[in-house]
Amino acid sequence: MTRSRIGHVYQNYVRAETHAGANAALIDAQAGIGTAQLWGGGLVAAVDGTRFVVPVRSIDARANPKYFGRRKGSTLLNMINDQGVGLAGMVLSGTPRDSLYAVDLMYRRDGGLRPQVLISDTGSYSDMVFGLLKLLGVAYRPELADLPDQKLWRIDPAADYGPLDRAARGRIDLAKITRHWPDIVRVAASVHSGQVSASDVMRMLQHGGDPTQLGDALAHFGRIFKTVHVLTYVDREPYRRDIKWMRNPQEERHGLGKHVFHGRKGELREAYHAGMEDQLGALGLIVNAITLWNTRYLDDALNQLRAQGYPVLDTDIARLHLYWHKHINVHGHYSFQPPEPARRALRDPDLPDDE
Repeated sequence: MTRSRIGHVYQNYVRAETHAGANAALIDAQAGIGTAQLWGGGLVAAVDGTRFVVPVRSIDARANPKYFGRRKGSTLLNMINDQGVGLAGMVLSGTPRDSLYAVDLMYRRDGGLRPQVLISDTGSYSDMVFGLLKLLGVAYRPELADLPDQKLWRIDPAADYGPLDRAARGRIDLAKITRHWPDIVRVAASVHSGQVSASDVMRMLQHGGDPTQLGDALAHFGRIFKTVHVLTYVDREPYRRDIKWMRNPQEERHGLGKHVFHGRKGELREAYHAGMEDQLGALGLIVNAITLWNTRYLDDALNQLRAQGYPVLDTDIARLHLYWHKHINVHGHYSFQPPEPARRALRDPDLPDDE
């Protein structure tokens, strides 16, 4: 390829819309691999953010000494499903609460099935998000920390909850929910139909940090399901394990993303939001390509082991690491000539490593 051709492609094709189209093909390919299907059905998703320092002057960068030191930065909020592939991503200024934008990601997926379960970290949930996601038909399961400090909510103030009586110190106002129910349903319908984004709704319902009357009613509705989530989280170990199982791969995916995004000290040097979306969209595309590559070779290796009579247990496959990157060379020269065949033959496991 000539330099002018590369420049033309970069100017006209490297943008968020084309990244989304390419990602859709990768997501569909991942869903068709047998090993990925053993990991999940694509209906569970997790949302988390990766932080990037922005050393140039930009209105889309914010200060946060915890993540950026004395400089400013932005966040790539991304969503992955239980098959390990990234479904969506969006660039946010600084480090805002993930819960404001988690629902937006669900509705701007590049491909894949619409999640029925949404998992997030411990610091990104809110009572309003619990209520909104319930109305949208999605079970919200944030990871919890400081369980003894979690507040439970009750409907009947005179009810006796036994050992949980002191923990259930909040009261849900059903009259308030009933009074604002038509507007609550309209909000959920507007978000679902794409008339308004969930992040804009959340900001309007808690303008200035204090919830409006409608926002307070939605929060009371959400506290019903937050209380159920807290009690289930405490009572059922498999429930906690499933949440942790989704959180761990996302942290590993962040590590892979940082490994790939190595140029210029791994800093985001685009001054405008569109440029940030283009650059980090390309990063998400590359990480998905590596994910698909790893999954295909894992699937080939497992099929070969099965054919040779080795015991291959589904419970062991569920614990395989998907985002390892020791074999991914990000330095030196690159060759874009596709090999023949496209996938190399697997090494005989009975031979020594040096052969």
